[in-house]
Amino acid sequence: MTSLPIAVVTVTYSPGPHLAAFLDSIPAATRRGAVVVLADNGSTDGVPEAAAAERGNVQFLPTGGNLGYGSGVNVAARHLQPLRDAGEIDPEFFLISNPDVVFTPEAIDELIACARRWPVAAAVGPRIEEPDGSIYPSARSVPTLGNGIGHALLGSIYPDNPWSRSYRDNADMDNERTAGWLSGSCLLVRWDAFDAVGGFDERYFMYMEDVDLGDRFHRAGYVNVYCPAAVITHAKGHAAGEHPETMLPAHHESAYRFQSDRLPRWWQAPVRLALKAGLKARGAVAVGQALKRKDTRP
Repeated sequence: MTSLPIAVVTVTYSPGPHLAAFLDSIPAATRRGAVVVLADNGSTDGVPEAAAAERGNVQFLPTGGNLGYGSGVNVAARHLQPLRDAGEIDPEFFLISNPDVVFTPEAIDELIACARRWPVAAAVGPRIEEPDGSIYPSARSVPTLGNGIGHALLGSIYPDNPWSRSYRDNADMDNERTAGWLSGSCLLVRWDAFDAVGGFDERYFMYMEDVDLGDRFHRAGYVNVYCPAAVITHAKGHAAGEHPETMLPAHHESAYRFQSDRLPRWWQAPVRLALKAGLKARGAVAVGQALKRKDTRP
């Protein structure tokens, strides 16, 4: 059982004051120490560079542009390979996290302990608390075409419909359990599993990349485990609310990619076409509604 420092990867894009709180919380979250890589997607606020200059365990890694979340993580994973080979970081696990996360004491060590209880776990995710104290539903089932359509059609007018319940699959957030996928805002990942599936699918710029990763882990014979003993807080960004005209179409595009990848046969082409048209129409309606709400805010 290694006591080498664990690698922590976070993708930064002008993270502002959140980054300091994130970095400040890591020492109490693990006894083994950490090597933190800031995979920077083009920050303009100077915060990641300053953090790396001021802290000995933090590395600033420009990715070359705004590549998206999954691609940024993949860049950092490749950057860490020489440290793995040299035996300078934990060769079994690494941590992926958003920079607006704050770890509670021993949270990272709890994730590692949980992963050891589940030898076939590719990823382990913590209990995520919102700033208001509510629990974010971070462990869910993989969406299917059926429950996705039902949720899209009825979720806003009949939230407790059976398709939405199946789509969310988040009733139990108190017990350690397997899940179809875990929120990518904070994941402990087994290096071997990450390598086996090729990391994140870089076709996803944003949204659904964590769903896709969790599903590919499962298809490769691994499990994803929710670990409520490990607790973080997450000050989620509000980009979707501020820029719905770009964020909401991106979400629907990712949803199409996810489902269409799982409908690859020639005879499924009509389903893919209908899915694409339906998601595009739903996205246009969602953007219009969001812009209307935005315009009426005081």
